[in-house]
Amino acid sequence: MGKIILASSSPRRQDLLKKAKYNFEIIPSPYIEDHTRTDFSYEFIETLAANKALAVIPLVKEPSLIIGADTVVVLDNKILGKPEGKQGAYEMLKKLSGKTHSVVTSIAVADSKTKKIRKKSTTSYVTFEKLTDEQIKNYIDNYNPLDKAGSYGIQEMPEGYIKSFSGSLENIIGLDTSVLKSLI
Repeated sequence: MGKIILASSSPRRQDLLKKAKYNFEIIPSPYIEDHTRTDFSYEFIETLAANKALAVIPLVKEPSLIIGADTVVVLDNKILGKPEGKQGAYEMLKKLSGKTHSVVTSIAVADSKTKKIRKKSTTSYVTFEKLTDEQIKNYIDNYNPLDKAGSYGIQEMPEGYIKSFSGSLENIIGLDTSVLKSLI
């Protein structure tokens, strides 16, 4: 099987892999994502995850399995990526307020030797409470929404922000380790 390499610098993905007892190295992918596309499709996000993994292959010296992943928040079939600044985060959280949206994570595992890729997407659903402007500003000021798709991390949301979720919590955080295990 070789080494396992995570092609991401995401601390959330690293934590999930550690909790699942994976022995892995980190080589952040040099792949530059296309942030201009806003219409959601599984094919698009799976291609992003695969390209992240493939971009790491030239950087490894020995046979490895490289994990690429991409997580998006989808509302009304539109992708809400990482926000541009605090105002962008405010606008995204305002859009999500009182609504149900989906969170899709695509995982791609590339074999560095054969360049074969296995990929799979998982969808979960999150419903926000109706948030006040004060709640949104509090979250932006006290947490770090700027490095997260949709401007939030479910694992750090204060009480009273999330009404409910269904599906995999790990998927919402950024990497469902049971799906990863099936791909490895």
